[in-house]
Amino acid sequence: MAAAAARPLVTVQLLDGDMATDGGSATNSIPLPDVIKAAIRPDIVTFVHGQISNNSRQPYAVSKKAGHQTSAESWGTGRAVSRIPRVPGGGTHRAGQGAFGNMCRGGRMFAPTKIWRRWHRRVNVTQKRHAIVSAIAASAVPSLVLARGHQIEQVPELPLVISDSAEGIEKTSGALKVLKQIGAITDVEKAKNSIAIRAGKGKMRNRRYISRKGPLVVYGSEGAKLVKAFRNIPGVDVAHVSRLNLLRLAPGGHLGRFIIWTKSAFEKLDEIYGTFDKPSEKKNGYVLPRTKMVNADLARIINSDEVQSVVKPIKKEVKRAPLKKNPLKNLNVMLKLNPYAKAAKRMALLAEAQRVKAKKEKLDKKRKQATKEEATASKSAGKAWYKTMISDSDYTEFDNFTKWLGVSQ
Repeated sequence: MAAAAARPLVTVQLLDGDMATDGGSATNSIPLPDVIKAAIRPDIVTFVHGQISNNSRQPYAVSKKAGHQTSAESWGTGRAVSRIPRVPGGGTHRAGQGAFGNMCRGGRMFAPTKIWRRWHRRVNVTQKRHAIVSAIAASAVPSLVLARGHQIEQVPELPLVISDSAEGIEKTSGALKVLKQIGAITDVEKAKNSIAIRAGKGKMRNRRYISRKGPLVVYGSEGAKLVKAFRNIPGVDVAHVSRLNLLRLAPGGHLGRFIIWTKSAFEKLDEIYGTFDKPSEKKNGYVLPRTKMVNADLARIINSDEVQSVVKPIKKEVKRAPLKKNPLKNLNVMLKLNPYAKAAKRMALLAEAQRVKAKKEKLDKKRKQATKEEATASKSAGKAWYKTMISDSDYTEFDNFTKWLGVSQ
């Protein structure tokens, strides 16, 4: 929580002509409402602002007849052109042009817009109230107000509360005098100097000028005269405390609007939005949203003596699960399971080496070049075997086989 929102009292800034009481500055202080200390929720504010801003949209749509005000028909196939409907007639550029299709010049658009689109959005009542409360709380944080672009360097304090005599101001000159006295004139001048002509077609749609936002003046008495005094100042908005609008409190969905409260309006905040102890008197059943953590310094909470005295001590011995290894791939693991695996593997390697050696010797012997004597002996042995085969055969006594074998009787 910001330091500016944690003060128990807020000083009421006296204006020219106010009578200071004899009690001193203490009598000009009022307690800080609980709504100023509520949780700041930018997510809720952004969502609700986006939904509410949709409710001011006006329906629009293209003409129902647009793109269909011609009696075009397709030429069909066989004429070497596409089958899109074409404008009839001749003698002009328009004749023969494609029509109706969204890809055609002068045709209708794809899915023409209709006026029965869902323009408006319904937002939960409690959600809208939470968003307004967050915007009010953010207006009391100087860093958020500065980040939004407001010039508050000369403002005495935030939240800024002025006396109720401001509600009786009737002239704009008197309003400017009050703004100058409380140091808000620089923010008003910033808004006035920022008036420029909008870029784009909005110039033709009653949105010709754009400008920055100035302060928001919140009053508490019905029919107060200051409404007419402040309404003509560029950038300055005026609102009653019971009719605060999120579009005014957080323009564009951005938190941190510079708000000037009158004393009567500031005192009614507890009555309208309630406190952390009791619900609202004006809004049925509404309770201020509480923060999830009173102290956001999580490290300080964890390291405090109260927390550390009840937490478990640090586990210094960490037991880690062992990494399981595959015994079919890891020999050391296999030996733990089967001590004979080492001898079996050695025997298998030796047997494999012997097989490789025997095969190599056999191949070398077959591939070795034979000597002349060995070749002659082999040849003579073959002839002798052939003669033995012939002599042992029973077919030599038949003529046909004798001729075929080449044996003479």
